[in-house]
Formats: sequence, structure tokens, C-alpha cells
Amino acid sequence: MKKIGILFGQERSFPKAIVDHINNKKVDGVSAEFVSIDKVVQGVGPGYAVIIDRISQDVPFYRAFLKNAAIAGTAVVNNPFWWSADEKFFNNALAVNVGVPVPRTVLLPSREHPTDTTAESFSNLAFPLDWNGIFSYIGFPAFMKPHAGGGWKNVYKLDSADEFFAKLGETGQLVMMLQEAIEFDAYFRCYCIGQKHVRIMHYEPRNPHHLRYVADHSVPDSLMKTMEDYVIRLNDALGYDFNTVEFAIRDGIPYAIDFCNPAPDADVASVGQENFEWVVETAANFAIERALAQKPGQDNLTWGTYVSNAAGRK
Repeated sequence: MKKIGILFGQERSFPKAIVDHINNKKVDGVSAEFVSIDKVVQGVGPGYAVIIDRISQDVPFYRAFLKNAAIAGTAVVNNPFWWSADEKFFNNALAVNVGVPVPRTVLLPSREHPTDTTAESFSNLAFPLDWNGIFSYIGFPAFMKPHAGGGWKNVYKLDSADEFFAKLGETGQLVMMLQEAIEFDAYFRCYCIGQKHVRIMHYEPRNPHHLRYVADHSVPDSLMKTMEDYVIRLNDALGYDFNTVEFAIRDGIPYAIDFCNPAPDADVASVGQENFEWVVETAANFAIERALAQKPGQDNLTWGTYVSNAAGRK
């Protein structure tokens, strides 16, 4: 029996729905359940052909458990090794590399010295930085946000250099990035599953959380097709099997704003019934596909083209 496990935290609607949906399909030799962990032994797998990870970004124990499962042959969605190395500033650089428009962005050193370092640890860092050059390149208004992600935590919208320096003082040891603000005409959030299935959702980030999917933007079909192409291009390069990509549309150009969401919101109360049904059905079919293709004891992870090309394989 090929078992598909769902590893999750506080969410309830999506984990239960996908387990029920997979089991209701009655695919011969495939079943689904919530992951159960009673011990983790090095090099010993947990008995799952596939695990869909919805929580390890917040629980380091689970991240280590998933890496151990992967080395024993479990197909983990998403790849826990890549997810551990991933961060938003690199993703922007990769987007540039694959031809997807992104806002102008620069990386900033942390305001406070990391623990166990001193000023002498930064012998290679100019002081002061070229602030005039940075502000000229980015412009105002701008957003400052953690380079490693974290949802909307520690995100600032800034209208001037004085405001930038005031808010930078609040960021502690966080490594931040400063990013051009895209004043958008329309906004979209796109599910991508299996690097091939895309659902483009109208979205309004300025609405209250429970109303953000209550939007209807009028855009041409050609723009929708361009966004679909960009979504697949990004996820193919990154190697994510379950992700969302957000686009801000300015002057007819879709700028990828946020595309590192490998445990994206899939709660029925926020995404709405139609989007929920699509993601449950598509994720269930993909998980079954991965389970049937899984080869025990081998590497069954997905590696993006950036990594696989560097390693000499796709």
C-alpha cells in the first residue's frame, strides 16, 4: 500500500478534505492519512510514499523529520532541502534570470550585529553603504521586508529616506531587503501544483483578510496567459510542487511580488469554496500521481532546474 501523509499544524479544512478526497477516489494500492510520528530514527523512513508538508516552516523538528524521510525514499511536497535554503532575495534574482519581471530590490545587512559577532566581523562591508545610490535605484514609496520571508511580519511601507532609517532601527538582527513599490492596477494570486497546474485567482491585498479573494479585475486574456507562463517558469526553476505566486499589474506588466509560499493558504474560509475545491482536487490527483511513481529507497524529491542543471541532470 502506498500511503500519502498530510503533515499540518493549526489548519483544519484542507488537511481533512484532501485525506477524504484521496480515499474517496479508491485508487488501488493508495491511501491517505494524517502523518503520525512516534519516533524518528536516522535513515529509517516513516512508511509514507508521499508526505504533503504544511507546517515544517514553523517547526524545526518536522523539517529534520522530513529530510530523514526523504533520504529514505519519501516524496516530500515540497522538497525540504530546497525549502531550507530558499529565501526571497535569491528568488528575485532567479526570476530575473528566467525572464520574469520583479520590482527593483536590494539586500540590506542587519541593523544589529548577529549574535557572537562584532564590528570586526564586517571588515568587507563598506560604511556607510551607498544610501544615495540605493534610494535612487529603488525610489519611494518602497517596501522593506525580511529577505527570508515570514508573511506580512516586519513589513514596512516607506515614503522617504527619513522614514526608512527610523524603521530600519526596529528590525534588529533581521536581514532586510528594500523593494520598489508597485502601484498596481490589478492583483492576482496563483496556485501552482506539480509545476503544471495553475489557477489564477483575482485578489485584492488591500481588503480585510476574509475579503481578499472578493475581487474582479478586468484584464485581457493575453495577460492571463502571460501570468500562467510566468507561474510555471518560476516554479520550474525553483522546484516547488505546491506554491502560490502573486502578481501586481502595472501598465499591463505583471510583476512577481511574492512567489515563495510553499505552504500557501488553502483554508476554505479565506480562499472561497470554488478555489478550495480546485486546490483539493488538483493536490489530491497530484499526490496520487507522485505516490504511484514513488520508488522506495531512491530520491523521489523534485529539484528545480536551477539546482538540477548545476548538478548536470534535470
